[in-house]
Amino acid sequence: MGKESFFCGQDCFKRSWSEHKAVHKSQNTGLFNPFPTFSFTGPLRPVYPLSPKRQVPASITYPEYAETGIPKSEQMFVGRNKITILDKKDQNAMRKVCKLAREVLDIAAKEVKPGVTTDYIDEVVHKACLERNSYPSPLNYCHFPKSVCTSLNEVICHGIPDARVLVDGDILNIDVTLYHEGFHGDLNETYYVGDKALADPESVRVVETSRECLDLAIGIVKPGMLFRDPGTVIEKHAKNKGCSVIKTYCGHGINSLFHCAPNVPHYAKNKAVGTARPGMCFTIEPMISLGTHKDKTWPDNWTSTTQDGLRTAQFEHTLLVTEDGVEVLTARQSDSPGGPVSMPVAINGE
Repeated sequence: MGKESFFCGQDCFKRSWSEHKAVHKSQNTGLFNPFPTFSFTGPLRPVYPLSPKRQVPASITYPEYAETGIPKSEQMFVGRNKITILDKKDQNAMRKVCKLAREVLDIAAKEVKPGVTTDYIDEVVHKACLERNSYPSPLNYCHFPKSVCTSLNEVICHGIPDARVLVDGDILNIDVTLYHEGFHGDLNETYYVGDKALADPESVRVVETSRECLDLAIGIVKPGMLFRDPGTVIEKHAKNKGCSVIKTYCGHGINSLFHCAPNVPHYAKNKAVGTARPGMCFTIEPMISLGTHKDKTWPDNWTSTTQDGLRTAQFEHTLLVTEDGVEVLTARQSDSPGGPVSMPVAINGE
């Protein structure tokens, strides 16, 4: 039935009502793709308008960029390789904010299901941050418009929460960072949306490979580790699983600054500078793709997708180097949603 169709009678109207309603509902939602001429690499599209910027009470301590969008202190250290060593007091502050960040991610993850929007996930994260007297670090960081990054399917990272509804079969990365009492805590996980995602071998392969890559990389962190070494471990495992490693983005130092030295690339034969020492704090966050490692950014200047439109997954922890190893400050709790799953088993040859 075309949009200009008319009904020939009452019975015709009744038979066609559901289709008629669907057509006109799509016309009247007010939702739209802001980049209709952009050459998207996969099936995902942005769904605008974005909701208004969420507010943070003045009673909560703001990071320096909260109002201007410019992280000036970080910019002062660009190109410098000096890595901060935290004293005991600052280490405890990092433990505290990372514990809160884990709580917020777990709260958001419990809301992941078909039918909810990524904007709703942003609302949940924002509210949970405020309840913990914390500022959602992504909000207005370099002018990012939301309080969390939500990256679906072929989106590598930095997805902007919008009105796109989660559907059964999606995979969704939620990247949470909190700013609390002067320090940032950063982590992310990729979650399966509905039973179709859990039953899709390719989705499970890329998600579980990313999860495993992070675990293997954490396993080598200790004093004396070279920051170029995790990439070797990660790329070897990814290739063994038939996946590739995104090269554009890397792990980073984190403390009173959201991003700082060291850089921790996730691919082999990188040129990262530095050696791990007790008291250093940084993230490892491998982004793993089913296809190419190459990326393409949407015109929003944030959303990074795979160039071939194939799916990608990511996991991240904030780590503290100890005297004899590593402490995972954002570690999963016994009741954290998600967690490893097995490859789906084919039934009747399917």
